[in-house]
Amino acid sequence: MPVTSESKEPVMDNIFATSGRRVDAPREERGRHPRGAVSVKMHAFLFASLFLLMAKGIFAFYNHPAPSLPAASDHHQSSLPEGVQFVLNTLPVHNKCIGDGDGFSAYVDTANPRESANVPLEVHEMVIERTQARGARDYQKADALLRSLNKAGYRIITISGEEILAKKYRIRMRGVDAPELKMDNGKESKNALVKLIGGKRVTIYVYGQDQFGRYVGDIYCDNVFIQEEMLKSGHVWHFKNYDKRPEFAQWEREARAAHRGLFASKNPEKPWDWRRDQRTTNIPVY
Repeated sequence: MPVTSESKEPVMDNIFATSGRRVDAPREERGRHPRGAVSVKMHAFLFASLFLLMAKGIFAFYNHPAPSLPAASDHHQSSLPEGVQFVLNTLPVHNKCIGDGDGFSAYVDTANPRESANVPLEVHEMVIERTQARGARDYQKADALLRSLNKAGYRIITISGEEILAKKYRIRMRGVDAPELKMDNGKESKNALVKLIGGKRVTIYVYGQDQFGRYVGDIYCDNVFIQEEMLKSGHVWHFKNYDKRPEFAQWEREARAAHRGLFASKNPEKPWDWRRDQRTTNIPVY
């Protein structure tokens, strides 16, 4: 599935927490934390990390394979819609994580059974080392470990005063294509998605990954099917080449007939045509 512009993936180094204080706060703010203070959830994660690392050492001593937590899921495979591989239940989506009208980054709590089973041992090690560094007030080392966690695809987020280790997922909404930010209606499309999911938890039914590593799925928020809302309001196109669902075509027809959103224009430019033209002129488009 084509990607739009690189602006889909915003710079993330300074955004979080959603509520509460940033974990990587300035030193003068860090000093207000009790020495070695760790949230309940982080205590649980640290305990699991220590168990895995101890078990890894014991098994290595006896030349046995290292253990891992059993795979788990919030949903039984047989109960999922056809084609759905798994389901993600995210933490609140930060507005800055929404790149445009059909893509965003989401974070999932590693306390989720599916996530906890797949956290790499090196991530467990970094979390333990960072906690020890903070307890010793070695904030330079703690910040370096935090950056390493981010590079590994994980982030420590503070929500309601509690630290949470979360995994990052880049999401592409299935079956729709939004105008690029540089196109007419591009910013309006992004703002429409921000209004629907910004600051809220979403459920994502994942069908797979595209060639750019994004997870392609159907998005639900507050019991609302987000693609349906975006199509009916005229903020995205039905991506017919990749999704043949008849209801998607019907929702786009309704928006056209009512001249909503981008269809208020007589002949709005299609995003796939725009991307093709940009590639022809040697402008990088992803």
